[in-house]
Amino acid sequence: MATKDKRIDTYIAKSPLFAQPILTHMRNLIHKACPEVTETIKWGMPFFDYKGPMFNFAAFKAHCVGGFWKAKLLQDEHNYLGERKNSGGDAMGHLGRMTAITDLPPDKAMLDFIKQHMKLNEAGVKVEKKPPTPKKLVMPQVLSDALNKNKKALAEFQKFSASQQREYADWIAEAKTDATKLKRLATAIEWVSEGKIRNWKYLKK
Repeated sequence: MATKDKRIDTYIAKSPLFAQPILTHMRNLIHKACPEVTETIKWGMPFFDYKGPMFNFAAFKAHCVGGFWKAKLLQDEHNYLGERKNSGGDAMGHLGRMTAITDLPPDKAMLDFIKQHMKLNEAGVKVEKKPPTPKKLVMPQVLSDALNKNKKALAEFQKFSASQQREYADWIAEAKTDATKLKRLATAIEWVSEGKIRNWKYLKK
């Protein structure tokens, strides 16, 4: 039988009065479904681990929240988690903004979610992370014009990766004054013509 972390007792006791029964109820459900759960505090919030992160909750002035680490993988026949499974909804976690126990899914559903999560953790299943969307290259007109007037610089620039091209474009675009922009532009064309990336000085030799 797992022991309870006294820091979570303190966290609940210091939470707003409306939140205390909600947090206590969620905690009890977790222990009921998963007697082997490990309690801890991470990032100032109560966490419940079982062979990896499983659930966490937090209380605020006007609401409290709770979330499953692998919510996207949980079977949710009655859509209790709704769109929050994927987006997080309009509040942290997947259970929305709770101000009363009745805002929680039914106990049966919560217990099922916890047991599903236990099996996922036991099997070592991980949530696939979507690769970040590459940032679109926005070329300052002055840089584009300068490259088109310098065939060698243009040829070298086209050899760079998208991120290397973006470093030069951002450097020019972020100049605060026209004088700074022109100075950076001249330097950029010189370096690009030599096949040097924006931060070539920091490359290990």
